Amino acid sequence: MKFDRELISNGNPMEAIVGFSRAVRVGPFISIGGTAPVGPDGKTVGVGDVAAQTRQCIEIIKAALDQAGSGLRDVVRTRVILTDIDNWKAAIDVRKTYFKDIRPVDTIMAIDRFVNPEWLVELEVDAIIAGWGE
Repeated sequence: MKFDRELISNGNPMEAIVGFSRAVRVGPFISIGGTAPVGPDGKTVGVGDVAAQTRQCIEIIKAALDQAGSGLRDVVRTRVILTDIDNWKAAIDVRKTYFKDIRPVDTIMAIDRFVNPEWLVELEVDAIIAGWGE
């Protein structure tokens, strides 16, 4: 079985410059890479507030999933990437408001920094569209 590859964009000019997509869908599989807390104006949302940044990341992810013909209900894995592991609870408290009933697997990790020092968190998700191809 051969699947088409669909590139999902949110209009970020860096996509073409760097060579990445907001999301990639191949058949029922969707991967969304590191999603930063950036608003439509290109500025960081919630500077200094990991909860607000986490919410913004998930809203961007939600929009990409919708564009790919999916939704949060199809998420099977989340990755929460923080610059300070001590912020894990604030980030997870927001994450669970979106995923409490869906219950995807999760990884929480910390790194030294992101490209933009205002970013405290990025999220990644993988989704599989349930019932696809039936």
